[in-house]
Amino acid sequence: MYKPLFNQRQALRFRHFIRKRYALFACLGRVVTIGVLSVATLQSASAASDDFSSTTETNDVNDQTVDKEATLDDVEITGSRAPLALGQAARMVTVLSREDIQAAPVQSINDLLKYAIGVDVRQRGPIGAQTDIGIRGGTSEQITILLNGINICDPQTGHNAFDLPCDLSDIVRIEVLEGPAGRVYGTSSLMGAINIVTKDLPSSAKERGAQVRLEGGSFGYLSTAGQIRLSSPREGLGVTSSLSASYTRSDGYQRAKSGALNSDYSGGKVYYQGGFEADHLMLHWHAGLSAKGFGSNTFYSAKFDEQFEKTTKLFAALQGDTKGSLHFRPAIYWNRSYDRFELIRGDESKVPFNHHRTDVFGINLNSYFDWLLGRTALGAEFRNEDIVSTNLGEPLNEPFSHYKAGQNRSNLSLHLEHNILLSRFTLSAGFIAVKNTWNEMPFTVYPGIDVSYRIGRCWKVYASYNTSLRMPSFTELYYSVGGHKADKYLKPEELRAAEGGVKFSNRWLTAQAAVYHHHARNMIDWVMDTREAKPVWQSVNHTKVNTLGFESTITCQLSTVHCQLSYCHQHQSKDEADYLQSQYSLEYLRNKLTAQLRMNFTDHLNLTIGYRWQDRMGSYTDTDGVVCNYHPYSVLDGRLAWSADSYSIYVEGNNLTNHQYVDYGNVPQPGAWIMAGFKYEISF
Repeated sequence: MYKPLFNQRQALRFRHFIRKRYALFACLGRVVTIGVLSVATLQSASAASDDFSSTTETNDVNDQTVDKEATLDDVEITGSRAPLALGQAARMVTVLSREDIQAAPVQSINDLLKYAIGVDVRQRGPIGAQTDIGIRGGTSEQITILLNGINICDPQTGHNAFDLPCDLSDIVRIEVLEGPAGRVYGTSSLMGAINIVTKDLPSSAKERGAQVRLEGGSFGYLSTAGQIRLSSPREGLGVTSSLSASYTRSDGYQRAKSGALNSDYSGGKVYYQGGFEADHLMLHWHAGLSAKGFGSNTFYSAKFDEQFEKTTKLFAALQGDTKGSLHFRPAIYWNRSYDRFELIRGDESKVPFNHHRTDVFGINLNSYFDWLLGRTALGAEFRNEDIVSTNLGEPLNEPFSHYKAGQNRSNLSLHLEHNILLSRFTLSAGFIAVKNTWNEMPFTVYPGIDVSYRIGRCWKVYASYNTSLRMPSFTELYYSVGGHKADKYLKPEELRAAEGGVKFSNRWLTAQAAVYHHHARNMIDWVMDTREAKPVWQSVNHTKVNTLGFESTITCQLSTVHCQLSYCHQHQSKDEADYLQSQYSLEYLRNKLTAQLRMNFTDHLNLTIGYRWQDRMGSYTDTDGVVCNYHPYSVLDGRLAWSADSYSIYVEGNNLTNHQYVDYGNVPQPGAWIMAGFKYEISF
């Protein structure tokens, strides 16, 4: 029987903590909740509802198993509508912690996700210029991107989905839910979801402070950032806030045939978040801006090597959380995106620029409660997506500015989920019912169920079956220019997936493995019939796509050394003719191997080494019209840092072996990239 222990014992609440040694937790035989996590996300983060005896299955506080990483994992995140501890989740959930983020030799969130084993990061431009990110063989259109639990997906296209308003230094962790997540995150989460969680707000005057960062390196790279964290001047008032801003630029690593820059980058971000806490209510809000322009050389056409794109995104959201026996978690949000694409940079005389503006408005109503038979969550979401464009959508009755076409659609979803939590057994089952005004889609139900069982103190097995859907983007429906022909009658993509896995964890070693099978229908892709004299890219629904995959990860944590080795393999089969060339769904990551090593030489000096090997299926047509297969490649990264209480100095290197490779055909990636940085933090 499910027993909500947190309602039966007095709880100790810690406002902040450092995940080192865990000595404090090891000496307490009490319920512990981590209050700093409770407002981090609407759907994902929560304090653990179990005491440590349920995790280690012993009340002996002297048992050394409380020191293991899996113990604190139980207060991290959840892959369900109701907040459950990570240790209870019966899904493959990858968490990139603050420690992982700080130690990684990366300059953007996009680069950081390359080390998540189930994630496919296809880079067109470095330092976050443009990256398509998929999960388990899917495309960038088939995952949901969330900022503190708020859906920030752009219905125009998934290419610019990671134009986040927050800097890498603002982020406390990244949660990756692999596999269909329709009943958790709604539409678009066909293959999974990625939730970006920013730092928690200061809870007292002692946590107020500021941070500055400065970096520079190869190819004219320069990046600077600053953050200030404030709490209410009146102790106990409960109002806190933080403000951060950053600017990054680079000359780029290559030039066009004319000698002009064509991979340069310049962009800035501003992010504000605030919070309020009272006896029975918590509020959290954020507002942000992301603006950047970048040379997109041959991103979309190998014939034009001076393409350019400029994007601007605005974000705003308000979230609430009531306290008591019934937890009510409402949210309201608005996102606006501007996109200008220039096929010939700065010259509109031959090819007009493409202008797009999208507005997304949403209301989220979620709730959960505990009762005799477990924990139940239910709620609803309304989301409206609107676009005006030079070429996407139906003709406008009254064109204005650059915009001649547009489209609007609304999505309504209802969800219900129930969780049974026993000492060794977890069951989470539910469904989402979705209705979209586009093409008069009726209410359609997508169910799912997750089950896990703990064997002894170190082993856990789990299995799941889930379904999901994804609505076509406006680009897939209407982009019919420049050698493209879209189909505005595309059907939604649908996916059914089964997964099974096992996990082992003790004080020094964590290992997990999973096998999954995806059966998809009506998958959307851009394909070209190479038999035609003048072939064009057409958006189509594939009849069926089947994926069989395997993932495994081994992590070893010693006192001064942390090492991790991960491998995944996928095989896709589909009814597809050999003469069709694909842009997306037929180009999947067949093999991926990652290795990471972190060494602490002293209390201040540490070294991180990261290695990736990738083998991609698929092909592309080069500038001479020759069809080329993708070749496997490997990349070696490194970071050496000296850290003290208030400052750190570091040197990073990417692609240290200077390997030449492509993630997309005809878009070469940079060679060795070296940079150095300095970060200083003060409290006041």
